[in-house]
Amino acid sequence: MRTFERVAVAAVVALAAIAGAAHYAHWTALLAFALATPALAGLAWIVSVATENVGECVSPPATGLLQATLGNLPELFVVVFALRAGERAVAQSAIVGSLFATALLVLGLVILAGSLRSSERVMRFDPKVARDASTLLLACVFIIVIVGLSLSSGHGVSHHVKLISAIAAVLLLTVYVAWVVPYVRRGEAPAAGEPRIALASALALLVLAGVGAGFVSDWFVDALKPSIHSLHISPAFAGLVIVAIAGNAVEQGVGVVLAARGKADLAITVVVNSVAQIAAFLFPALVLISFATGTALTFALSPIYIGALAVTAIVVWQVTDDGEGHPYEGWALVATYAVLAIITLYE
Repeated sequence: MRTFERVAVAAVVALAAIAGAAHYAHWTALLAFALATPALAGLAWIVSVATENVGECVSPPATGLLQATLGNLPELFVVVFALRAGERAVAQSAIVGSLFATALLVLGLVILAGSLRSSERVMRFDPKVARDASTLLLACVFIIVIVGLSLSSGHGVSHHVKLISAIAAVLLLTVYVAWVVPYVRRGEAPAAGEPRIALASALALLVLAGVGAGFVSDWFVDALKPSIHSLHISPAFAGLVIVAIAGNAVEQGVGVVLAARGKADLAITVVVNSVAQIAAFLFPALVLISFATGTALTFALSPIYIGALAVTAIVVWQVTDDGEGHPYEGWALVATYAVLAIITLYE
């Protein structure tokens, strides 16, 4: 492990410990929230680094899958704890917000970084690397949009929100499995090399960061509601922006770094695969998990989220399908996310 990584890991551990002290010593909710938020983001980064090193022992597709799945651990914990606390609005906007944060904010920053680095001001990448994930994203988001529209219509179907959401969640998971199995199988084993972190150390980091994310998520959610009240922000903004960025988009910032280094294909693949995994796996899995928390998470979304999801899926496909990214496209994606964030601020 590089020196700066060791220092960063130590800093995150220290910050998580202070966040724990703030929670158990009953410091002010706002201070506890201010400490738990960067601690959660830091743990997400540690999970990402550890997963990357564990993944060096398996094929690139399996590595990408591992990164996408385990990288979502902090966010998964936050949503589950929010549901246990009865904060349905925060939980729902957090999971939808993670889609928007990655598909609009992170992808936009990736395209900006990659295109501005190029002398032609054009980020060029192989469109084949993103087409599978874009197709999966389109299919899953359209299912979510159709179900969400029907449940929000006020007709008879709205009386069966939980049942329809559960059935849709199961079907979405079958779509994900149908995609992920051949995707992983077609990968080749990586060439032998010296990993930055020994496998045992990477696994230990992964376990510790995962456990730590569980504790910090609990402290984060506990301080969230009083902090929202103190800051005069809406639960929707807290979920769409604060929770989404702390639990997901920070970890996906690796895509921006890859783009800035000229690794356009890998950067686009990391981001688009992450968006597809959230839509096809994390969201439906949390819908099913929510039934055990006492607060059901469903696909009955706000109309603005339904419309934004549909447009987001189309935009991700359109931007990545031609194999080129321009600065205006990146900025348009970032601006769209900013508009959504401002709207939720006043909900």
